[in-house]
Amino acid sequence: MTTCPFNPAEDGAQMAFDGRMSYGDYLHIDRILGAQTPLTDAHDEMLFIIQHQTSELWMRLALHEIDAARRMIAADRAQEAFKMLARVSRIFEQLNSAWDVLRTMTPADYTTFREKLGQSSGFQSWQYRLIEYAVGNRNLAMLKPHAHRPDLTERLEAELARPTLYDEALRHLARQGLPVPQDVLARDLRDTWTLHPGVQSAWEIVYRDPTAHWQAYELAEKLVDFEDYFRRWRFNHLTTVARVIGIKRGTGGTSGVSYLRRMLDVELFPELWALRTTL
Repeated sequence: MTTCPFNPAEDGAQMAFDGRMSYGDYLHIDRILGAQTPLTDAHDEMLFIIQHQTSELWMRLALHEIDAARRMIAADRAQEAFKMLARVSRIFEQLNSAWDVLRTMTPADYTTFREKLGQSSGFQSWQYRLIEYAVGNRNLAMLKPHAHRPDLTERLEAELARPTLYDEALRHLARQGLPVPQDVLARDLRDTWTLHPGVQSAWEIVYRDPTAHWQAYELAEKLVDFEDYFRRWRFNHLTTVARVIGIKRGTGGTSGVSYLRRMLDVELFPELWALRTTL
């Protein structure tokens, strides 16, 4: 028995888009799909380009969510920030999955186009730098790779003038009556965060009686969730690089695996990790 193919128009689907907005129009699909311009005929260069381009799109969304979460926390609307922070964690879960695809590229595959990358390298991603600056790892030396772009330098400097996500969380705690040290609340925002015993003590109050400080407790766990995924992303970056290029230097001149291994030691919210030992 044969059946006629289903015609979506009979179910009310719009089928004519002359002069009307279509799916491709709304998402600018032609522009997105026209942005892949390999420099060689190597088969795997397309994978390399798309993996990094899609990562940048996810980072753009992560910045959108982190910025909104900061504004909500600054306004003492922490409950509304929780969904945004949870979404950022899921974004980094997606970014972690992207390494699984890239790891299908072998060292032999990569050598077919690596030299065409010149000095370009992922550590030059200005969106990644904005994420790090937004959440607290404010390494001023990392402004230099963007000095050739005044617009990017201005954007990064503007970020350095703002309280980080963690700063806003601690200011929120202080407004809720928790003993966040004054020197922390008045600190130089351009400095990268380092562990502060007084901040750890404030968080320990929250963790010793979660019921009495439930909102602060949930905020802390949302921050830990994010950093957990973020650190997994760094680890997956390290293992992918080790699998593809071994211990060779990166295209941007970094020490490659050694550089990425040092990044694993960076903690964004160190007090939230340290208190797990002291509780």
